[in-house]
Amino acid sequence: MTEEQDYQQLNGIALAYMGDAAYEVFVRRHLIEQGLTKPTKLHHKATMYVSAKAQAALIDLMNTDAILSEEEQNYFRRGRNAKSYTHAKNTSVMTYRISTGFEALFGYLTLSNQTNRLAELAQWCIEQVEAGRLANEK
Repeated sequence: MTEEQDYQQLNGIALAYMGDAAYEVFVRRHLIEQGLTKPTKLHHKATMYVSAKAQAALIDLMNTDAILSEEEQNYFRRGRNAKSYTHAKNTSVMTYRISTGFEALFGYLTLSNQTNRLAELAQWCIEQVEAGRLANEK
């Protein structure tokens, strides 16, 4: 099986597993570059970017701003619609499923080696959080 076939065959949960880690690295790098160094402060600040609520709000903004391609939307839906055996913590099931779709999108971009697009979307997400565009995170 080729590398391309591998990620195309993965279920949404596996893509989300990869995407969660990929997006988290961008956020952690951003926070450290901002001068944050204390673990408790880093963790608290990171949740503003990586919580299920934040990710669901970011997907809503991506749809509002129409920045996702049809293929990217398909991978988001694959993650959102995937059967998950874990439960949402501190959020609704729907918000959790939407955030799983967000992570699946990032997993797809990572595994398909679309590093420029991955960095572009991650930076866009960070900018939206920094600009205070996530209404449900207040």
